[in-house]
Amino acid sequence: MARRSQAERSGATTGELLTAARRLFGADGYAATSIDAVAAAAGVTKGAAYHHFKGKADLFRAVFVREQEGIAAELERVALAAPDSWTALRRGVRTFLERCTDPAFRRIVLLDGPAVLGWDGVREIEYDHTLRVLTVGIRAAAADGRLAGGDLAARAQMIFGALCEAGMLLARSGDPAAALPAVAAEAEHLLSAFALAPLNGSAQRQ
Repeated sequence: MARRSQAERSGATTGELLTAARRLFGADGYAATSIDAVAAAAGVTKGAAYHHFKGKADLFRAVFVREQEGIAAELERVALAAPDSWTALRRGVRTFLERCTDPAFRRIVLLDGPAVLGWDGVREIEYDHTLRVLTVGIRAAAADGRLAGGDLAARAQMIFGALCEAGMLLARSGDPAAALPAVAAEAEHLLSAFALAPLNGSAQRQ
């Protein structure tokens, strides 16, 4: 069996740290999670953890970015499978809210993210991932004649803010999975009223 290169070993250690950190940050929160605990859960030394990340905040940022990469890729897959831009947006809303039923995602992305990284830091990352995908979807809907004119990038950011609030509604419901259909329906109503101008009634029944 061929020996792994240094780069491969380093990449594997980084992956193990991120997986362990995601589990601990998602379960216990940022404040209650230490670098020592993450290193132990990953099966590496504390020194190895600090070799790959400058500190806990740096490690958390990497976990946050990975969460954003994951949901952005999922939203892109949903959009590609949709028959038109309006359906892609509706399905994207549902997909994002389904992810918000995951307690670890909610804690990392919606709760601890802004507190640890600051709103500017969070938005900078989201602009490269979830907000990027949503903005592309909004622009596609505008090009298809489903959207009124205006500042589409600003509109995408406001819609995304509403979706994050909907995710928090799920968290406060006590039973996110049971609350999902009603919250998703309200989010779709908001999307239609706030952003979209369907060409005809059939567009809303797709």
